[in-house]
Amino acid sequence: MASHGVPRVSEFEPRAEQAREKELQKIEEYKDLVDLLQSKINERQYTAEVLQLTTKLLTLNPEYYTIWNQRRRILQDLFAPSPPLEETHESPATTGQEKAPEPPAREDILSLLSNDLAFVFSLLRKFPKCYWIWNHRLWLLKRGSLHLPRSSIRDLWKGELSLVGKMLTLDNRNFHGWGYRQRVVEVLESEELSPGPDGKGTSMVKEEFDYTTRMIRTSMSNFSAWHRRSKLIPRLLDEANSSDVERETMLNDELTMIQEALYTDSHDQSLWFYHQYLMCTFDPALASQSMAPNLTPKERLEYIESEMEKLIEMLEDDDESKWIYQSLIQLTMLFKRCAGRLPTQVGSLLEWMASLRKLDPLRRGRWEDLEKGFGLDG
Repeated sequence: MASHGVPRVSEFEPRAEQAREKELQKIEEYKDLVDLLQSKINERQYTAEVLQLTTKLLTLNPEYYTIWNQRRRILQDLFAPSPPLEETHESPATTGQEKAPEPPAREDILSLLSNDLAFVFSLLRKFPKCYWIWNHRLWLLKRGSLHLPRSSIRDLWKGELSLVGKMLTLDNRNFHGWGYRQRVVEVLESEELSPGPDGKGTSMVKEEFDYTTRMIRTSMSNFSAWHRRSKLIPRLLDEANSSDVERETMLNDELTMIQEALYTDSHDQSLWFYHQYLMCTFDPALASQSMAPNLTPKERLEYIESEMEKLIEMLEDDDESKWIYQSLIQLTMLFKRCAGRLPTQVGSLLEWMASLRKLDPLRRGRWEDLEKGFGLDG
């Protein structure tokens, strides 16, 4: 072809230059907006118009945390009581008293809050993992608690629980959402918003525990859901004044649940973290803080051996998961601490160590040190 050896001019070059010019223009507009807003703030113009400038800037860059602080300063000023209008026919000097500042109407405060919450939600949908957006939303609700009646505040917080539920449906592993949900629940449980017959707050621990179950059934690979569950279980048992039998039943149910999950995906780290949490129940040094603190030494050893047998059975279907070997070694160490001797499965210990060194070479030194600690000859 005649075109061979002739450099081709890219048809995208003019377009790329146009995009660059457009980008430069946006940068200049952004800098102008920052300068304008900063000048207004320096002049202490805490008005609705300046609030709108922060809206425009935060829409472009929600990570600009200084602007979030300035937005809160403006809102605080708008929430504050306004001075009375000057009267021409009478002055404080003639009346001998001054009129107190008039607080804004509750409807105005609720409108400000609702508008700002709506704005923040629009940003959360685009930037669900931005710390400053979540922080500002929480600040709005706390400020509202200072100005609105209990019924209005409770409705706002209940709305937040529904909203964060929808957010976690879209992204069930968003730890920002899980942390925010925990704070919302704490407020809804408080005696100020949910006073019970005894004057204390009304617990939502059962509802939240069931929520973690639903979320885990939806997606087992969820660090936040498993972690939240581990924090709710002690409360659930304590508030129900559960007996030792009921506590052991809970333990068995959780062991069954995590075992089913591990059989589904033995490479999922979040599952093994929860499994490790359950194994702490059998550690005498940690048992007092566990869900079943009153197991006998014999019962602990029986549980440990049972778990080891289940893990060994898992190896028959999957011998490439380092987590199985690691858990077996940890349980071997736990058994030795409890019984003062190694378990009957010790014959496979060297094989587990060799497999770990192969599957996890970055921690080879650790596995070699552990092997020496068991006092076994290779």
